[in-house]
Amino acid sequence: MLERIDELLAEVGSFSSAENDVIEQFRIKYSGKKGILNDLFDKFKEVPNDQKKEFGKKINTLKQAVATKLEDLKNAATTNISVEKDDLTKPAFPLELGTRHPINLVRNRIVEIFKSIGFAVADGPEIEDDWHNFSALNMPEYHPARDMQDTFFIEQNPDVLLRTHTSSVQIRYMEQNDPPIRILAPGRVFRNEAISSRSHCIFHQIEGLYIDKNVSFADLKQTLQFFTSELFGKSKIRLRPSYFPFTEPSAEVDVYWGLNSETDYRITKGTGWLEIMGCGMVDPAVLKNVNIDPDQYSGYAFGMGIERIVMLLYQMGDIRMFFENDKRMLEQFKSL
Repeated sequence: MLERIDELLAEVGSFSSAENDVIEQFRIKYSGKKGILNDLFDKFKEVPNDQKKEFGKKINTLKQAVATKLEDLKNAATTNISVEKDDLTKPAFPLELGTRHPINLVRNRIVEIFKSIGFAVADGPEIEDDWHNFSALNMPEYHPARDMQDTFFIEQNPDVLLRTHTSSVQIRYMEQNDPPIRILAPGRVFRNEAISSRSHCIFHQIEGLYIDKNVSFADLKQTLQFFTSELFGKSKIRLRPSYFPFTEPSAEVDVYWGLNSETDYRITKGTGWLEIMGCGMVDPAVLKNVNIDPDQYSGYAFGMGIERIVMLLYQMGDIRMFFENDKRMLEQFKSL
């Protein structure tokens, strides 16, 4: 009987196959209910007492050898499959080239323009607290300006919400850096607005901030004049008085789009002028909130919605198209 087990050990050691059916037959032969191992264990009671110790040791050795052989064959088969078979998660042929999203194209262009005059890019979290999103920007609790920014709250007491503008990035940057400061803050923002062809609950902003000694409103106007000329190729702008809690004085910026086509009449409502952004001198209260002395430093800030700029540049009439991932729209930008 012991010689028989030695023969089986040699057979197990020499066995090799890459075919799953053959491996399964080998497993059944040795480890099945009517397999060799169960048969040997049944015969254990017939073995003389003086041989039971050695016989039992031999059976366990054979059992371990079978288990090791099956594991090795299984690993080898898995490796062969991963090498020989195609990845089923890969895209099907033909492989189509992707495109840059129009929002990214315009965002990158705006960043390039401002980088050429010394602005750096800053980033911040999309989930904000009340201080950075409202209070530090001169909008304390119950301030009426908050009514214009119905928000998506995640927690309350304390308030945690999805940011409603990238001005929160400016606050975080001023808290951690001393003037002079010259940054852009692009990013996605969220407001509880009805979704239509002209508005969405998700959109993208890009805001600018410049803090230094002796910064004036004339510096702001000259910066905006340069930007509109570079982006639109149109140099005529006007600033209309407006109100923002975090800037004083504040203004809306219009660019003269012209009345050269029916589309121009439609998007400018027949005036030729088109609003593109808001701006103003940073309110001294905001500078105090971030421990910058308003008696020594002043600055300006501006902000625009990127979707609005994209719609102007590419004559797109529905803001919802930016979020639908419609290939018919996206493929138009393959060459850009």
